[in-house]
Amino acid sequence: MEALPRETVVDVLEGRLREDILAGRHPAGSYLPPERRLADGYGVTRTTLKHAFGRLVQAGLLETRHGVGTRVRDFARLGGADLLPMLVRHSPDWFGEIFEVRRDVGALIAERAAARATRAQQGELRELLDAVRTAESADAVQLADVEVHRALARATGNRVYVLLTNTLFNAYLPVRAALVGPFTEPAAAHARLAPVVAAVEAGDGDAARRAAEAYLTATERIMLDGPA
Repeated sequence: MEALPRETVVDVLEGRLREDILAGRHPAGSYLPPERRLADGYGVTRTTLKHAFGRLVQAGLLETRHGVGTRVRDFARLGGADLLPMLVRHSPDWFGEIFEVRRDVGALIAERAAARATRAQQGELRELLDAVRTAESADAVQLADVEVHRALARATGNRVYVLLTNTLFNAYLPVRAALVGPFTEPAAAHARLAPVVAAVEAGDGDAARRAAEAYLTATERIMLDGPA
């Protein structure tokens, strides 16, 4: 069995600071209190605080200027999609907007893949689709489904689509257990996704877009509302 990760004081402090920033208790553009006062307030050492600051600077939530202080970055205006995993963990309200982008981008990716996929990529899609049907657990079905979508993005020949797809999955995968509904039955999951792959193999962009829209709409409904 894999050992469970142990949280350090830095991990806990980073999480507390992150939640305080995302909840607006430290507003965008504001400077945090002096390090000594902030460390005392959280009951940690200044060294621990500096380590947590470093992580949050790297995450795009803080910016530190020597001799000036540490300021909360206006991540809503300046941040990138790499913040999505953090924002989803903070608030499930982000899922509605993620699903909207998932529908729009997913349909476009399927259309582009139909126009550009090589024979080797079509063969890879067939193999990955078969893995959805033969997966032995809901989690395995879900992960196999993810690989089909990664392959669709690669088949577009556009690396930005690949990165966008990866970003959306980075936000989704850590909480996937709560969204497992469409993947509890391998045969049904395979049947929902098969028309997308078939249209890409046929090189029919319009059909691929329609199939992807139908797939994404159906799976979103099941994820959010449960089976009809």
